[in-house]
Amino acid sequence: QVQLVESGGGLVQAGDSLRLSCAASGRTVSSYIMGWFRQAPGKEREFVAAIAWIGNTYYADSVKGRFTISRDNAKNTVYLQMNSLKPEDTAVYYCAACPRPINVRAGGQYDDWGQGTQVTVSS
Repeated sequence: QVQLVESGGGLVQAGDSLRLSCAASGRTVSSYIMGWFRQAPGKEREFVAAIAWIGNTYYADSVKGRFTISRDNAKNTVYLQMNSLKPEDTAVYYCAACPRPINVRAGGQYDDWGQGTQVTVSS
């Protein structure tokens, strides 16, 4: 089992940037698929981005061109750089991990989840 701790959330204005971090412990996640999901109040959890062990990246259409997912295997950490933030990006952002091939957009297929970090974007 992998423990995941997200950080970097906060309150920002529209157009600002934030970088979220997801620090993993318990196991090395360099060979894992790592994903970011978010859940806004009253809405279902949705896929944001994912990165595979070979570096392939995947994005939701709503964030493509604005968000970038990356990983630092030496630090066992995954990042989500969020630029040009919009009020509709407001949500709790969760990090997830899975050690095997999955549909990266399907949250139900990930094994481990963090507790989440709040991102609030004001207009």
